[in-house]
Amino acid sequence: MPMFIADAALGRLVTWLRLLGYDTVYARQARAPELVRRARTEGRILLTRNTQLARRRDLPAHLLVTSDDFRVQLRQVLAAYAGRATTGFLGRCARCNAPLESIDRAAACPSVPAYVYRTQTSFARCPQCARIYWSATHVERMRSELRGLGVSTA
Repeated sequence: MPMFIADAALGRLVTWLRLLGYDTVYARQARAPELVRRARTEGRILLTRNTQLARRRDLPAHLLVTSDDFRVQLRQVLAAYAGRATTGFLGRCARCNAPLESIDRAAACPSVPAYVYRTQTSFARCPQCARIYWSATHVERMRSELRGLGVSTA
């Protein structure tokens, strides 16, 4: 599975790539030389909206993302590098990129609203930021959005 590093202009794309399970670093503060260095040393594909950066000849694998719309961006990245299906849907923290770990329902209880605890049976936690995840109506909305883009989350 490809790994990505994205520049500051691609925050929403980063979130969706993470939700699909792709290891995606969001380098909001990094300047071009740092982006290139990290892409090269970490074996990541550089995603950028910076046309000047994309013209450099010494770049590792990269993609100039051509749209401002995250849907078009996601289609472009998946068509270029990742295909139209993913097996890692909701396997990474959308906030910090760490792989999620399943936790038992009782462990989630103090961290989720009472209604969520009563209605959900499966939970995951980010080991870095401790954010708790569960599958509810928002997950179906995400799946619907992805189906509209032709992306399978099977």
